[in-house]
Amino acid sequence: MIKNKQLIAYWLLLGVAMLMIQVLLGGITRLTGSGLSITEWKPLLGALPPMNENEWNLLFEQYKQIAQYKILNQDFTLADFKFIYFWEWLHRNWARCISVAFIIPFVYFLWRKMITKEMVPKLLGLFALGLAQGLIGWIMVASGLNDENLYVSHIRLAIHFVSALILIAFTYWFALSLLVPSEKRVYHPQLQKITIGILCLLGLQLIYGAFMAGLKAGSFAPTWPDINGDLFPVKVWGQSFIHHPINIHFIHRMLAYTLAIVVLIWYVKGRNIKTSNLYEKFISIPLILLLLQILLGVFTVLHSIKPTRNGLGPFELLALSHQIVAMCLVMSFVWVLFMQRSRITS
Repeated sequence: MIKNKQLIAYWLLLGVAMLMIQVLLGGITRLTGSGLSITEWKPLLGALPPMNENEWNLLFEQYKQIAQYKILNQDFTLADFKFIYFWEWLHRNWARCISVAFIIPFVYFLWRKMITKEMVPKLLGLFALGLAQGLIGWIMVASGLNDENLYVSHIRLAIHFVSALILIAFTYWFALSLLVPSEKRVYHPQLQKITIGILCLLGLQLIYGAFMAGLKAGSFAPTWPDINGDLFPVKVWGQSFIHHPINIHFIHRMLAYTLAIVVLIWYVKGRNIKTSNLYEKFISIPLILLLLQILLGVFTVLHSIKPTRNGLGPFELLALSHQIVAMCLVMSFVWVLFMQRSRITS
């Protein structure tokens, strides 16, 4: 029974890794401007790429009908289109691979009676969340397939990104519940409340990070520590905190500084817990990741004025690193919250 739980936990951790790669591919798709290259949603038939020149030209003609091509990419050649098509196609096909990696082992584990009754609702919930994520992704893409918008809606992008992180966190938590013995956990109600608060604050920060990405807000103020020479944006209270790039940029920075202070307080309190060797060994990782994340954020902003068209230059690589560390930071606090649970709870 213990071996069965471990095997299922490792399968779930493989799913976590595949989901994180999927988010990374989504970041590459966004940074290369590839997200609107495929103008149709074909969950099954879309697995194969164009097989001949006629099919390529047909898809290119479809791309030419939207505003992104008409306004931004009128000089695109078929070769340019093939480049952006590749990343969106890979992003979608990796999602299909994740589905296969979930369904086949799930059926096998059921057949071998390795999955308990308690696991079934959670696994079905994961599958439902995965399907919902695919639908959210298409709704996001559809927001840019018109004659007006150059990019997808930054709000829908944020929903797509945060829902992906929720799916990853849920899968990771499930794996931990099967893998980590209860005696390895600690129980500290005060720190648990702070950790929950940090995760809520981090969630808000990630939403604004997605707003930053969707509106390319970094390029509106590629300076640090000031914002275009000011400590506070001009007319900050007279502009939208959801749609205005400078205000979004300002909020994103302020949330980062707030997180740094709160996490430092949390770390000072948490490092004194001596009831779990596993907890003591990894307690400093969230703080290290947060400091690295802030540093990457600063360099990403400073390089945002020089994006690479249809490629991965310094800005894009920094932005991707920023995204990867963000995911790792979330997972580190999910781990901490799991470890701070009461040993009595299942």
